[in-house]
Amino acid sequence: MADVPDGNADKGKAIFVKKCSQCHTPEKGGKHKTGPNLGGLIGRKTGQAEGFHYTEFNKNKGITWGKDTLWIYLENPKKYIPGTKMVFAGLKKKSERADLIAYLHEATK
Repeated sequence: MADVPDGNADKGKAIFVKKCSQCHTPEKGGKHKTGPNLGGLIGRKTGQAEGFHYTEFNKNKGITWGKDTLWIYLENPKKYIPGTKMVFAGLKKKSERADLIAYLHEATK
């Protein structure tokens, strides 16, 4: 398991707005965009947002989203789930990933 540092949710919100909000909404019950709504993300298995069409690769990955899995995924999504439709290149800076994960933990409840 990855050792995930604590992040700053306020900084994570700024990262989300800049790098994620074009394709995702964070609030529970929000609409799908190019990517799925992220409401209820933490504790959900990959490829399970109701009403969003995922690739088979994403549906079959079989992991549950949490700090540790997001930490690896957000560094390089296409490496973690080959065949995913997500075109985002990832966040290489550890501090940015930690901040975004802190925000997602709060915003997607």
